[in-house]
Amino acid sequence: MRLPRREFYTVHEVAARWGCTTADIAGWSATGNFDILTGIPPVTCGEKIIAGEVIVAAFDILPMFRRSGTGPLTARVHRVRPRSDTDWLLITDPVEGVEVSVADLLIAGQQVQRFEERNELFCRVRGGTGSVSPYDWVGMLQALTLRIHERGLPASQGELVAEMQDWFVEHTDGNDVPDERSIRRRITPIWRALTKAAEKA
Repeated sequence: MRLPRREFYTVHEVAARWGCTTADIAGWSATGNFDILTGIPPVTCGEKIIAGEVIVAAFDILPMFRRSGTGPLTARVHRVRPRSDTDWLLITDPVEGVEVSVADLLIAGQQVQRFEERNELFCRVRGGTGSVSPYDWVGMLQALTLRIHERGLPASQGELVAEMQDWFVEHTDGNDVPDERSIRRRITPIWRALTKAAEKA
């Protein structure tokens, strides 16, 4: 049994996954490539009560996406759009709008995957013989970097290999999953370098 694909990614996860900044994410969202979502408590928009999952406009909270990294972690929005609607709704109560956090800004998993496919972000890596590998090693290394950055090293290399194998399952619907030995071969140099650095610290 395996888990289904992820339904949502945070903007920070997507930025790390794509090797870009959150400012880039805001720009691509503003030009219609995908929606930025968040969750809000019940608010009044004219005669409607809106709550839960809504779309927010990237330019409405632009200071949160500064390339310099000096932007605020929260901002107030005064309009939202339910995913089922095409029109923006102004928040009339509370009059000060609703506060959203950058940590709670999401992108739907399907939109992330469509953007990756359209822009060929994870092209297959060519081997030394000129053949094309069936495995997304570049994507795995990006996921590995993000995992170590956010949570540090696990207790054992085997645990890290298992996590990366799970990553392949999650991102390929169970297809094109390399064996444990192949993953270990690519992770071992990184594991040795990082554990050696940790011992010296």
